[in-house]
Amino acid sequence: MDKFADDRDFSLLNSDKYTFFVLKRVLGYECDVILSDHENLIICHTHSPYPVWIWTKDDASKEDLKRAYDLTNEVLPIGKDYTYNVKYELADYFIGRALEDGKKMSVKTNMLAYDCQDPIRPDKDCDGKLHVCTVNDVDELIEFMDLFHTETGIDRESFDVYRKKALESVENRCMYLWKNRDGKSVASCTFRPNGELGLVGLVYTRQEERRKNYASNLVYRVTKKAKEEGFLPMLYTDADYKASNACYEKIGYVKRGRLCTIGSAD
Repeated sequence: MDKFADDRDFSLLNSDKYTFFVLKRVLGYECDVILSDHENLIICHTHSPYPVWIWTKDDASKEDLKRAYDLTNEVLPIGKDYTYNVKYELADYFIGRALEDGKKMSVKTNMLAYDCQDPIRPDKDCDGKLHVCTVNDVDELIEFMDLFHTETGIDRESFDVYRKKALESVENRCMYLWKNRDGKSVASCTFRPNGELGLVGLVYTRQEERRKNYASNLVYRVTKKAKEEGFLPMLYTDADYKASNACYEKIGYVKRGRLCTIGSAD
């Protein structure tokens, strides 16, 4: 296994460009672990607290699945507080093999990948307007990042890291807030392009401001903006959050793929 990725890996990921969009993006970063045979298996971990990404072919053989488990367990051990983003076939294999090894694993999150070819205006408007974030918004952005990651319970990091990411988002003009009629920031959303696709994320509405249609209008405006700039918007959702998934579908998002996050059940 090589400890780098190249054009062969990016070509492989084109077959799963929705579900493994993030993997394709982070392979270009400095990562703690990259392992690839450039044909059947890619393992990548940026750093904690982020999940390990493991790509396998749709028709992966049992030997391919065994190799993925053995290599992953060797460098990013099962039961060591890692989580893994994988296809369901590999998830089943990991859970079964871990049990044989005396370890318990389970599915933590069922994820859906969506794209939006034709944004549909929400059927209910809301007060306020879209705001493109500037350096003056950094403190609020940090607050929204903390609220989002605290509520979802995933990928929580320090405020220093949030500040760094907020400043990068402002510089790249990829962070948005929805400000209500009183000028209060009530919802957040990011848009990060990579190639032809652009990932919509960090969709969060303050708890006291929910059910006022802010999120749907914010995501619609950001999605429409992304389309106008020539990108195909996409996003990941928790498959079990039916209300938010219905919201995305109403503004034109269509399911394109499935994967899951697995981790220790102990």
